[in-house]
Amino acid sequence: MTKAKIAVQASTIKDRFKELGAYEALKRMAETGYHCIELSQVDMSPASIAEIKRAMADFDIEICAISGSTASKKPEEPNLVDNLEVFIEQCKELSCSYIRIGMMPFTEFVTVEKLEAFSALCEEICQKLAPHGIKLYYHNHHVEYQKRENGKTAFDIVLEKAPSLGCEVDVHWAQRGGCNPVEVVKKCAGRIDLLHLKDYRIKPITAELFQGEGQEAMMNFFKTYMPECVEFAELGEGNLDFPAIIEAGLESGSKYLIVEQDTTYGRDEFESLAISAAYLREIGYGDCF
Repeated sequence: MTKAKIAVQASTIKDRFKELGAYEALKRMAETGYHCIELSQVDMSPASIAEIKRAMADFDIEICAISGSTASKKPEEPNLVDNLEVFIEQCKELSCSYIRIGMMPFTEFVTVEKLEAFSALCEEICQKLAPHGIKLYYHNHHVEYQKRENGKTAFDIVLEKAPSLGCEVDVHWAQRGGCNPVEVVKKCAGRIDLLHLKDYRIKPITAELFQGEGQEAMMNFFKTYMPECVEFAELGEGNLDFPAIIEAGLESGSKYLIVEQDTTYGRDEFESLAISAAYLREIGYGDCF
């Protein structure tokens, strides 16, 4: 079985991109052991892309995907509907074959009709990208697993109505959405070239959480700890079964295993990436870097 390539989701180190610039941030990433990255939430101006390309050449870095949205958050921001040519050109510049949507606009979740309209739009974009050898992928959070009609989730509806759209499964968010990540990955076989690896940790319980006595202390615990007890984590530091997840991903056709951590809770981001890298090597994927 051909093994996938391990990558970093740029949002994990987006603050270091701002602090150091694209070239130096990618140099630090390469020094941590990673030589592939998915670009998201970082500067994609011509000047920044030039720095990214310089780092690609100097540190043997591959760009596995770039990011886009069907609607701009800012007036000057390009989107996949009105400015598709911008993304096609970026893919060509960066030798990249994937564009991923991080999340659909919140308004599209409101009704099944809106979900279907969003799906139709994605399918249309897929068809426009195909002649250029570029695939469009959609990245899930937990809200996509809300049940809608006939027991189908919002994610089910989108993938059924947009058959050319790829599934960038994020296993942390699948778990948080109440699903078995391994089964979610298997369900997307054949359209899961991009797979997000992110652990799911329950944060420690400390004595400080119990303010007051008796019932009052317990109620304070439930109010302060329970709503936010789930954390993002370095791979191997949480509860997800990554050997089974990665095996399912490889069997289902995953080409890129993308390490992501939304927040590192004060730990240096490159240290967090190093911890995840060490774990992936420990479980047998050192030759995927």
